[in-house]
Amino acid sequence: MKLSFTTLGCPQWDLETIIARAVEYGFDGVDFRGLQGHMNVYELSPFAADYAGTRSRFEAAGLAVTCFSSSITLVSQAREAQNLEELARYAELCGRFGTRYIRAFGGRLNGTDRSAGLDTARSLLERMEPILRQAGVKLIIETHDDWTRCEDVLTLLDGTSPDTVGVLWDVHHPYRMFGERPEETWKALGGRIEYTHWKDSLPDANEAGKFRYRFMGEGDVPFGDIHSVLRANGYDGWYTFEWEKHWHPDLEEPELAFPRYVRYMRELESAGSGRGNA
Repeated sequence: MKLSFTTLGCPQWDLETIIARAVEYGFDGVDFRGLQGHMNVYELSPFAADYAGTRSRFEAAGLAVTCFSSSITLVSQAREAQNLEELARYAELCGRFGTRYIRAFGGRLNGTDRSAGLDTARSLLERMEPILRQAGVKLIIETHDDWTRCEDVLTLLDGTSPDTVGVLWDVHHPYRMFGERPEETWKALGGRIEYTHWKDSLPDANEAGKFRYRFMGEGDVPFGDIHSVLRANGYDGWYTFEWEKHWHPDLEEPELAFPRYVRYMRELESAGSGRGNA
């Protein structure tokens, strides 16, 4: 089991702290979603002028840069030029760091008809295709926003190549938002799932339809079932912790949440291995 975390969960950490804590806690890689509050990391010196030094520091620590998590939003016509620019910049970073994946969102429809949103997304994906192929990287669309249910994600994938477009299964959202069982998600999307995000939560007792994030194992997301599905189907991708502290500053500090994630996932892995040998 290869463990990573997104930097969304440690918005105050500088690069040196990210690397040191990743090693200390037992992670295998880091997924960059911003650095110290700046979302577009390709604009920052460690990923621009000094990228060779940054790459060397990761290599020396034995860490991979697992993904560059972009703000690309497929259904937004207003962002089209920005989306293409962002893709090109992150594709360049992928080449510099030996990274395979760029995360994208389907995005919110905000009252737009779903079929119109699909037309916008498909047009953009067609324009992205040559950039992705030339760079040898893959865009992974997260189960998020108005594209959380497996059947909706399937419509985004229609007509795309599995060589250039895959799925990031945020294992929390389909279950929490729609009660989607992991077997159902995998049956629909398993052939395209390349990467996973993990986080736990409980329904908010005071506000219907809302939830509150919890430490791993303190919520009710069925991680055992999810891991069993992944294990049974030979998934060998990343298990990435997405602690959304950048968006929710009241969440516990990463110094508490991150090592707990590693312990929980290693125990989950051990329990799964025990079942497999029974």
